[in-house]
Amino acid sequence: MDVIIQGAGPVGLACAISLLKNNPELKLTLLDKNSASDPSPPEDHRGIAISEGSKQLLVELGAWSNQVPAIHQVHVSQRGHFGKTTMRRTELNQEALGHIVQYAKITELLRNSLKIQATKAPFFQWKFGHQLENPSHEITPEVHLENCCVIHADGGLFHQQVAKDTHKNYHQSALVGYLDVAGIEPNTAWERFTSEGPLALLPHQLGPQALNFVWCASPHRVTELQNLSEPIFLEELKKAFGLPIGQFLHVHRRQIYPLGLNIRQDIVKDQEVWIGNAAQTLHPVAGQGLNLGLRDAITLANCLGPVFARQPNHSTVISTLIKNALSQYAKERRSDRQMTIGITDLMANLFTSQFIPIVAARGLALATLQWLPPLKNALARQMMFGKR
Repeated sequence: MDVIIQGAGPVGLACAISLLKNNPELKLTLLDKNSASDPSPPEDHRGIAISEGSKQLLVELGAWSNQVPAIHQVHVSQRGHFGKTTMRRTELNQEALGHIVQYAKITELLRNSLKIQATKAPFFQWKFGHQLENPSHEITPEVHLENCCVIHADGGLFHQQVAKDTHKNYHQSALVGYLDVAGIEPNTAWERFTSEGPLALLPHQLGPQALNFVWCASPHRVTELQNLSEPIFLEELKKAFGLPIGQFLHVHRRQIYPLGLNIRQDIVKDQEVWIGNAAQTLHPVAGQGLNLGLRDAITLANCLGPVFARQPNHSTVISTLIKNALSQYAKERRSDRQMTIGITDLMANLFTSQFIPIVAARGLALATLQWLPPLKNALARQMMFGKR
């Protein structure tokens, strides 16, 4: 086999599609811990932020639905303190700043696209949970063939992961769910920094009568919020948000996700490479985790594609080409990874602190973004497209 991808979440699926699209003859094996009919946990209804750049990548992969809600403007402010900024699609001459898609929906679209691609790829193998000797589908020593590239895309969530080189527990959890609402401005996202942590309200696939929410606070507070009765929870949300944007009517599917930063410094080792959450797991404050992972997947596929298109006869030559391609991949991803990780970690730290000088500084930073459109637009473009 030429390539093994361990993990069939959105990043692993995107990488497999891109590789096969460019080289249908590739001997590629995808190790999927799920069953063929159960792509993701049915209770996972998280709304995931998809940047405009990621939308373009998914369109190219044949894994996009025009039914997902678009974000036309983003309001960023801090509760009870000076400083706010608004980013609008018109300022960037874009159709949208981003989109919100359910995690299960992204997975479904990518799986369907890969199934279509598989009909044109005679040497592709998709091994599901019941077909794997090791239930955790870890790569075993015997598959480390001399002419094989192993791609680790089995990141999972922060609280499920083993600590990597840089491991930081923010001592926060995110309460995620959605609201029935009325009188809300459509296609608008709000990022509100409260004394407890970031609180985001985002468009929902049900339309303007619903909003996704991501409420970050201490684990104890988040557990408390999850267990509140609906009327009391909605009152707490209204009080924490503090802006009269409309009515919060009902709350659905409250789920808790612990938050942290988990970074692998060396994403390449010999003929192995780590992408997506297997390489870096981020705080959701800037909504960049999956977007960064998708850029990993497509860049890696572009670097590896030419290696297997040549198909040299001697395995040592293939081995050298794989190592050179992975080295090039690491070089190409360095800047984007560092910038996105740095911005996310900075925001996670600065916007949860209640130290008065920091509160004043972040208020000034938000106001400065509003006063200096070129700076605001540069930040928005980084969030939308990454550093390419």
